[in-house]
Amino acid sequence: MNTIVDFVKTFKNTVVISLNDINKEFPKFYRHRLTEWQNQGYIKKIIRGFYILSDLETNEFTSFAIANKIYEPSYISLESALRYYNFIPEQTFSVTSISTLKTKTFATWIDRFVYSNIIPNLFFGYEIVHFKNFVFKIADREKAILDYLYFHRHFKTEKDIEELRFNIEEIQATVDRKKLENYLLKYNNKSFKKIINNFLNYIYHD
Repeated sequence: MNTIVDFVKTFKNTVVISLNDINKEFPKFYRHRLTEWQNQGYIKKIIRGFYILSDLETNEFTSFAIANKIYEPSYISLESALRYYNFIPEQTFSVTSISTLKTKTFATWIDRFVYSNIIPNLFFGYEIVHFKNFVFKIADREKAILDYLYFHRHFKTEKDIEELRFNIEEIQATVDRKKLENYLLKYNNKSFKKIINNFLNYIYHD
């Protein structure tokens, strides 16, 4: 018999609990228990097939971990990553990610999770961040910039890029320009490379 005590003990250090996770730990799990435990306030559903324990302390970092889990493979990038690195001043109202799966949005009670599709060859440049007892994948500084400008190619000129209000000092201090330029070699797109060159000219006053 599946009890909530066993369930909580098993998943107390897990941010997102999937049906696959449950079936691995409890091969004969009675799925109707999930509805019972939701009604009793022990667990909460994020989207179909994914749950959290009700006492989980939710914050930006748990949202990042949830974003990674409910749509795989994916990593945090675009506005969420730029804000995480203090490259842009604006608060973000969605958790933005890159995925090789189709473009998708999940509007949930925790957050709005937005995924942008990218070809497999460009699904790279992320790192694993450890926070408390869990981890999440997020674009590194250089890839976060490339991802953002790749999906916002209407910002073409230095004047356009200026409108984005990038934190120039923070970028100059923390971004590895050579690493960014090496990443750029993987993009087979002349117009995009020109945009990045304009970005570098704007940031570094070349």
